[in-house]
Amino acid sequence: MEEIIQKTILNLQRNNMEGYFVENKEELLTLISTLIKRGEKVGCGDSVTLEETGIFEFLRSGNFDFYDKHRHSLTSDEKRELYIKNFSADTFITGTNAITADGKLFNLDGNGSRVAPMLYGPQQVIVVAGTNKIVETAEAAINRTRQIAAPLDAKRLNKDTPCVKLGKCIDCSHKQRICNDFVLISGQFIKNRIKVILIEGEYGY
Repeated sequence: MEEIIQKTILNLQRNNMEGYFVENKEELLTLISTLIKRGEKVGCGDSVTLEETGIFEFLRSGNFDFYDKHRHSLTSDEKRELYIKNFSADTFITGTNAITADGKLFNLDGNGSRVAPMLYGPQQVIVVAGTNKIVETAEAAINRTRQIAAPLDAKRLNKDTPCVKLGKCIDCSHKQRICNDFVLISGQFIKNRIKVILIEGEYGY
């Protein structure tokens, strides 16, 4: 595993993305605190990994202008407003569905609100992923996302899609389908705009 982590970080750098490795949540939060300045506008994507690693709680500390999409009181219009504000955030932080060993990020999205600011807008994008998300190829990334991550995420979101019942993707046309946007990020024009932090262990789906 150590070899593939080093290979992945090297290839991320070759693709104009910064790569980091931390061994635990404490190291992760210490690193995050050096990458996000006090008072910054911070947006986020929906992410089990960010929840599990304590990043959402860290951002709710009051030290940042956090666009918290998980507040229970938010209306649909208020949530959409946050999605639009994410484009002008200083930092957008999110998880990812898969990372390839040749330094690419693969993500699947339902309405595009997570992948869109990864592609354009925020000055800085921080991607946090467990080492369980590393795969060898883009094809493996797509397969992992559709057959492992998507069914679990659809279940978490209380969707009534076939994958929730079957535990696998059948490329359905259900109205609640979350497999709508398939995005492979192969590189960046702006060097190190995207920073990928790999954390040892299994996080997210």
